[in-house]
Amino acid sequence: MKEIYLQALGIWIVMVFLAIINGTLRNNVYGPKMTELLAHQLSTVIYIAIFILMLFLFFSRTSTPYSQKDLVMIGILWLFLTIMFEFGFGHYIMGHPWSRLLNDYDLFQGRLWMLVLITELTGPYLIGRIFQ
Repeated sequence: MKEIYLQALGIWIVMVFLAIINGTLRNNVYGPKMTELLAHQLSTVIYIAIFILMLFLFFSRTSTPYSQKDLVMIGILWLFLTIMFEFGFGHYIMGHPWSRLLNDYDLFQGRLWMLVLITELTGPYLIGRIFQ
């Protein structure tokens, strides 16, 4: 396995922990002071901002060579891992019903989770190209 993929996997693991911290802050700090939908939207925007910052830090500091194909593959890897984690952890560990998990993908109801997935898929290519 190419070193850049191992580094990308490490970044994704860090992002999982940051997402959990973000969710904890949403549930315990600012979430109780607003509607659930607004808290979800704010949390999503915060996570995307943190994710983009992590991309800039990662690609500006790595000395490992990577290609455009690697950037596309990293985005696909992160998308796959995130979806598997969200449904696996959300359903089997947290006990959320499938309907609740799928609800977060409904942009027409103001749910913004799909934007996280789009950012994870396209972010490595868009940001990584800046530092090539």
